[in-house]
Amino acid sequence: MTTIVPRNPDAELIAAAPAKSRRRSRWLSVPGIAALIGVAVLLTIAIIGPDTWMTAASERNIAERWSGASAQHPFGTDDIGRDIFARVMVAARLSLLLTVGATAMLIGGGLVIGLTAAILPKHARRALIWVMDMLLAFPWLLLVLFFTVIWDASATGAMLAIGLAGIPSITRLVYNMASSVADQDYVRAARVVGVGPVGILFRHVLPNIANPLLVQAAASASVTLLAFAGLSFLGLGVQAPEYDWGRLLNEGLGHLYTNPMAAIGPGIAIVFSGLVFTMVAEAIAEQPGGGLRAVAKASRVAALARVASRSAVAPPVSPVDDDTPLAEVQDLHVSYPDRDGRLVERVRGVTLSVRAGEVVGIVGESGSGKSLTAMALAGLLDAPAIVEAEVRRFDGVDLATTLTAADRKRLGVELGVIFQDPLTSLNPALTIGRQLTEVPQQHLGMSRAQARARAVDGLDAVGIPNASDRLGDYPHQFSGGMRQRAMIGMALTGHPRLIIADEPTTALDVTVQRQVLGVLRRAQHATGAGIVFISHDIALVSGFCDRVVVMKGGEIVEELDAARIKEQATHPYTRGLIACLPDMTSDRTRPLPVIGDQPNTELAEVSA
Repeated sequence: MTTIVPRNPDAELIAAAPAKSRRRSRWLSVPGIAALIGVAVLLTIAIIGPDTWMTAASERNIAERWSGASAQHPFGTDDIGRDIFARVMVAARLSLLLTVGATAMLIGGGLVIGLTAAILPKHARRALIWVMDMLLAFPWLLLVLFFTVIWDASATGAMLAIGLAGIPSITRLVYNMASSVADQDYVRAARVVGVGPVGILFRHVLPNIANPLLVQAAASASVTLLAFAGLSFLGLGVQAPEYDWGRLLNEGLGHLYTNPMAAIGPGIAIVFSGLVFTMVAEAIAEQPGGGLRAVAKASRVAALARVASRSAVAPPVSPVDDDTPLAEVQDLHVSYPDRDGRLVERVRGVTLSVRAGEVVGIVGESGSGKSLTAMALAGLLDAPAIVEAEVRRFDGVDLATTLTAADRKRLGVELGVIFQDPLTSLNPALTIGRQLTEVPQQHLGMSRAQARARAVDGLDAVGIPNASDRLGDYPHQFSGGMRQRAMIGMALTGHPRLIIADEPTTALDVTVQRQVLGVLRRAQHATGAGIVFISHDIALVSGFCDRVVVMKGGEIVEELDAARIKEQATHPYTRGLIACLPDMTSDRTRPLPVIGDQPNTELAEVSA
């Protein structure tokens, strides 16, 4: 790929900061260190507890039964003289194993059901979530007791009861988070490159919800531990001769006034473990990137396994001649259902075409249908949008039909989309490098090293300083202009034949706007791609594009040559847009023009 490296004009302090300092782990904070120490203590006790204290925990000494706390017996002895402190240490393994097992069950079950619900069809999804909501209506403790009765009172039964009773709440949490992530622009972009529903779940949804889900898992472990203690205290959990902290607490409460440490000792173990789980949750919540690298790595391995079984994408197909549209829509209508089930038409009969190497600008006010037209041209509109058109085609691919795997591969490589807000268009849970290697690995069949080199070329082409070092950064570590250029670099990692830029300069200052436009122009010259450039600014569009399409109210009101837009403009709305742009020769004593609400409303003059 031909790369053109422009001057690096926005070398911000963040770009110059050492990579290691930018990615310093929050586990080194006070909550993180405390959590690590607590986990180490619990694991050590659970591992060595039975071997170290089993003799003292099982040795009987009737003469010292119910002895008080002493240096020899810190928590005293029980009814047959066994050391309570040793029994608490031995019970740590069973208590923690049951807690981890029940927590894994409720998190795993909620994760599977919640993610499944997110990709199910509408009616099946609603039915499944309705069942989960119905179970949520029951008190949690009531569900635990119900399941405990089914499996009888035992350690395994208690674990199953607590695990199953916690699944509905985790399901609802996972479903809500997955649904919110599925509506983001970067997920829509993933669909363009051909990533299927399962791939989207593992590659984009799961890394984004991993952090809050693990926070919830740590918090649930604390509640689960207390639940086990409660069930054992009621005699519905661990049964003799086994014992956990709950059983020891139950036994010690009977002698609370003669030997309070018999009950306080197991209580200290329960409270300490709960605090450790809470600190783990707090430490996880502070981790940067919105997700965990381990989850991202696992999903990358799954994605690479899928890519390995695919053949390389076919080379780009050149148009027959210069007059053959690269992409076109004819008589396009886009509608959305309202709350009453009626259809509201947002795009009305639009006909638009783009030739290879041509830059077509779409300008208009908010809600005029600019983005919907471009998204329909790219095949990005999904339900509930209802898209109808006589022709909707990209380089010979009929977008109105069900796309084959080969068609999706071609679209993933030959179609680049730059969304308006790069902060929401880039996946916050994945590094910049991983997102830029998606197309090379997914569709070009490249190895990880080759895809990384391709990503570095993409960032170099758009002027990102120290491109190879910045691949490990997350989107929030880039400035606004750098994120926008990274989006353009992502579009260049394939073989783009059409680039759709949806208001790529709206949120940027004029200096960065010029940089972004320069990068787009260089990319267009280097690849020969056609560009659809969407903007509110008619002056910006007329200076950058070859042809300008003016939209209002979901319709194209005028189509003009960008170089002669002032001379050719005849529609009142277009003339109004031009008149609203002051220049150095404007008469500042005259009031500014006002554009009416209707397409054919003449300009009215009002006082400034």
